[in-house]
Amino acid sequence: MNVLDKKAPADGKRSRYAAGVMEYREMGYWQPDYAPKDTDILAVFRITPQDGVDPIEAAAAVAGESSTATWTVVWTDRLTASEKYRAKCYRVDPVPNAPGSYFAFIAYDLDLFEPGSIANLSASIIGNVFGFKPLKALRLEDMRFPVAYVKTFQGPATGIVVERERLDKFGRPLLGATVKPKLGLSGRNYGRVVYEALRGGLDFTKDDENINSQPFMHWRERFLYCMEAVAKAEAATGETKGTYLNVTAATMEDMYERADFAKQLGSVIVMIDLVVGYTAIQSMAKWARRNDVVLHLHRAGHSTYTRQKAHGVSFRVIAKWMRLAGVDHIHAGTVVGKLEGDPNNVRGYYDICREDFNPVQLEHGIFFDQHWASLNKLMPVASGGIHAGQMHQLIDLLGEDCVLQFGGGTIGHPMGIAAGATANRVGLEAIIFARNAGRDIRTEGPQILEDAAKHCLPLRQALDTWKDVTFNYTSTDTPDFVPTATPAF
Repeated sequence: MNVLDKKAPADGKRSRYAAGVMEYREMGYWQPDYAPKDTDILAVFRITPQDGVDPIEAAAAVAGESSTATWTVVWTDRLTASEKYRAKCYRVDPVPNAPGSYFAFIAYDLDLFEPGSIANLSASIIGNVFGFKPLKALRLEDMRFPVAYVKTFQGPATGIVVERERLDKFGRPLLGATVKPKLGLSGRNYGRVVYEALRGGLDFTKDDENINSQPFMHWRERFLYCMEAVAKAEAATGETKGTYLNVTAATMEDMYERADFAKQLGSVIVMIDLVVGYTAIQSMAKWARRNDVVLHLHRAGHSTYTRQKAHGVSFRVIAKWMRLAGVDHIHAGTVVGKLEGDPNNVRGYYDICREDFNPVQLEHGIFFDQHWASLNKLMPVASGGIHAGQMHQLIDLLGEDCVLQFGGGTIGHPMGIAAGATANRVGLEAIIFARNAGRDIRTEGPQILEDAAKHCLPLRQALDTWKDVTFNYTSTDTPDFVPTATPAF
């Protein structure tokens, strides 16, 4: 007999601690009358039970298996404050327009988690339960962290406000570019790309996720040539510049060595990949705070578990975890570029990064109110298949507290890298000026760019080169709720 098909006695007289198998909901993991406490950590899962499995029992099983339960009754429960430590599923709702799937809301007592540890948090919430056989699919959609838990984390080491002060750049998005091709350039040619892009008008350049220390270019060589390029570009432009030096490596010792060397060379920012793991991310965040260096996080690998709507972990959860963990930048989607991103979901991600308080906003995928307790703001980064012709859309959708990174859209310019950077800078400033003057950049944006291109040949060439390039594909992950108009009376 399957575990979730095992029924408790009809008369209800069986002891909760009698040996054997009983339903999870009978063990206390389903409590529909439970009122979550202000200090509870809350989670909402999208559950798709196997055929014949009751959704409430499946939701109770998720609560149990992500907290204290196992498949059979264990007498050692009685050696703990079991009522306190059991997670409680308190609500199960059908998912709109998705027959067979349900939203399960689960509350966890704060004492179940080690303070200030994303590794412990994630091991608890998603550690085992995603392989549970009675479920066809399971997705962690959102979480709410109480202020008492938020305050155990350092948050972003620098934050948006201080980063702008260090760079002396205000009132507009920051501009960046990922060096292309990702792999194969020598250190000298790599540094040339950095110099030309920064001299042309960008604020940053960056390593991509998979450039570390390969036979064609040792990491130390890259750091030296890149920082020489930064110094020359600063001297040529009179602006503060930076390049994201990827310190991702095989061990923490290697990562610290590379980060320390980057700091010695004067770098204002270093970069790590999400795949280094939560413990390494938090360690590097502490290093960044001690050393007054901005920490950029490339979300490499996230789509392996965030992209599909039915199974995995939503990126909004990853964004919340990373704000707690203490990174300063995170790639958060572009909407109009080549990478996955529904407009409403992406707005939710950006709000999570930049707001002091996130209210419930179901159409953006946000299920809970979230107070950030004065944690620094996290700078979202837009990159992946964007170009100057989309500048009005990017600013309209994403606002100004973000980094816009045009890799191919800079380095692929027909007149070279510096011209590509100039096109992006002029396009950006034209749209910001028009917005500040009260113009509707959403509808007037193309004409604003055309007018600016009359006086800037690089922008004219960029618009001509990429004017027809779009990535209009249906998103694989969209919100389940849409706003409804309030009737007028």
